[in-house]
Amino acid sequence: MKNKTAPQNLALIAMGAALITLCAWISVPTTIPFTLQTFAICLVAALFGLRTGFWTVAVYLLLGAVGAPVFAGFRGGIAALLGTTGGYLLGFLFTAAAVGLAVDKLGRKPPVLILSMAAGILLCYAFGTAWFVLVYARSSGPIGVGTALSWCVLPYLLPDAVKIALATALTGRLYPLLQKGRRA
Repeated sequence: MKNKTAPQNLALIAMGAALITLCAWISVPTTIPFTLQTFAICLVAALFGLRTGFWTVAVYLLLGAVGAPVFAGFRGGIAALLGTTGGYLLGFLFTAAAVGLAVDKLGRKPPVLILSMAAGILLCYAFGTAWFVLVYARSSGPIGVGTALSWCVLPYLLPDAVKIALATALTGRLYPLLQKGRRA
């Protein structure tokens, strides 16, 4: 989104961070909880573009870092970001950047959205898995990348594909409304 005023950007960032938080609270608890966070990250970045989408995710992470219970399981605090699964949370920045950059440069057609969301989530997986391997090794002993992938990525591939499809469909519906509201 271009040509927004500072108050409009701040309002979008606040609403986006609230959406991500709500989607984090919708959770199936496992080692790494099944949540709707990746759906919200993809949707926010697709709707807001690179700059505002990235800042939305950064504000969300900062809220969690200072202790607001915005993460899955109503957790917050720096320990959540520095723990074994913290790399996946920080990896959301890569997802937002990939999707936001793609929509700013290539538009919001479904193929662009699907490919950029998939690439963004893969970047998040890569960063989060590398982080998981390093932090897990320090706290519990060495772990192979294959084991980490089987725990932390493989179970999430299908749910994340569904989230990408949902975020793509909603972007197509909501973006025109967001533009219309901006002109009003």
